[in-house]
Amino acid sequence: MLHVYCSWYPCIYIFLYWEFAILQFTSMEEKDVSCREDVKNPLSIFFRDIRSIFKLDELGQEIGRIALPAALALTADPIASLVDTAFIGHIGPIEQAAVGVSIAVFNQASKIAIFPLVSVTTSFVAEEDAITNANEDLQDDKCMEKNEGDDGEAFETDSPSKSESKSLIPKNDSTESICKSEKIVTSFEIVKSKPEKRHIPSASSALIIGAALGIIQAVFLIAGAKPLLNFMGVKPGSSMSKPAQDYLRLRSLGAPAVLLSLAMQGVFRGFKDTKTPLFATVAGDLANIILDPIFMFVFHLGVRGAAIAHVISQYLISVILFLRLLEKVDIVPPSLKYLQFTRFLTNGFLLLVRVIAATFCVTLAASLAARLGPTQMAAFQVCLQIWLATSLLADGLAVAGQAILASAFAQKDFNRCTATASRVLQLGVVLGLVLALVLGIGLHYGARVFTKDANVLNLIGIGIPFVAATQPINCLAFVFDGVNFGASDFAYSAYSMLTVALFSIIFLLILSSSYGYIGIWVALTIYMSLRALAGFGRIGTGTGPWKFLRS
Repeated sequence: MLHVYCSWYPCIYIFLYWEFAILQFTSMEEKDVSCREDVKNPLSIFFRDIRSIFKLDELGQEIGRIALPAALALTADPIASLVDTAFIGHIGPIEQAAVGVSIAVFNQASKIAIFPLVSVTTSFVAEEDAITNANEDLQDDKCMEKNEGDDGEAFETDSPSKSESKSLIPKNDSTESICKSEKIVTSFEIVKSKPEKRHIPSASSALIIGAALGIIQAVFLIAGAKPLLNFMGVKPGSSMSKPAQDYLRLRSLGAPAVLLSLAMQGVFRGFKDTKTPLFATVAGDLANIILDPIFMFVFHLGVRGAAIAHVISQYLISVILFLRLLEKVDIVPPSLKYLQFTRFLTNGFLLLVRVIAATFCVTLAASLAARLGPTQMAAFQVCLQIWLATSLLADGLAVAGQAILASAFAQKDFNRCTATASRVLQLGVVLGLVLALVLGIGLHYGARVFTKDANVLNLIGIGIPFVAATQPINCLAFVFDGVNFGASDFAYSAYSMLTVALFSIIFLLILSSSYGYIGIWVALTIYMSLRALAGFGRIGTGTGPWKFLRS
């Protein structure tokens, strides 16, 4: 009874609070309270235009174009991992538990590098792209004014007024040369030109850093597989040791491809293009699903076959993205001084601190589950993969919010910043409630897909209320991350997560020792609740980049 109460209570609280807020702000709209007066209270950003939450206006369409493909791409890899888990589950619970620990180690090492790299790349590319587009528009306006002036000279003689106007216009040699080189398009002719490749320094920087980090990660995981797994509770003499080491070492060979592909995904996200990463990810994961049974059962490679299939799929994704990126971006910078290494490293370090704190909590939870035994670990692995895979749907909204907000902040369009943050946060809560309902019903009947072991199924049933009921909290926390990254509020994101992790680790250690498997899930619920609260506190108080909400 304890686990049902603890897991559903936050969900019910958020739902009731949200309903109360809707009633309050509906009455405010009926009283014709102006948008500007509403924004003066920072808390109002969470409920602004709430009646238009599903409206397909310009903002709604842009969020949809970015969020839907991004969400599908983000969930594709966890789904592929679920397929691995399902296939391996038919080999045996020991192999399933071993792979679960190996995936936890690999994900911990990957997220340490991936999360800062992708998040920083998305924001920086979006900012640079917005500024570049704004400069091009300004350049076009100057050229148009000059061309109009040249046309006037064909029909007018020099006059005192014209001479005075010319003297008031400052000369710009670069603008003049560009305008002279362009062919004037009249109403009698149309000139078609090929779209030029974009020159985005952050894109080149991200690729170099991603490739380097991938190689370092591969060497680290292959060399340190045994001690890392020992730290996670897989002792050298246990039955899980050999399959866990085999899977981790082989899968680590794909680390360079993983880091490089995620860096390129960050570039595409910055361009607000999430369809290309979706296509590449789906192609790679389909290859993984097809190759899994072939390597595992036809070639009798077992868990090693699952790892090999995953590695091949990651390199396929990287090749597809790289070829597509070459068509859009000039990845070779004019000189090294154009690279953004200092900017990347400064902000990347802040997010590195954040992601270490965040993923350590989940990794600690997996380690504590592994210490309970193979049965508990197998059940925890299934629930955790579903918990993360479904919650990542909210990351699609986070990506959309980050890309749009980064562009809006670069252009100092604060009205768009407010509207975007409001919309994605509201959609995040709605998405979480829908996922809670779907998972609560679906997992009750679909758990047998992952295992046939009766003991594992019983523990999965205990974890279902937590997996389902925490979805609104998880979705809100993930969307808050995207909003903060879009505002380039990396320092607050790092320091707040350190505080959250400190309290969460304490809860994990205490509750797991007292309540075992259930205690771990209660602690994870507290962890995600604190993450959501940290995001709420930043915007709700109108501090940092959101101080304009008080003006």
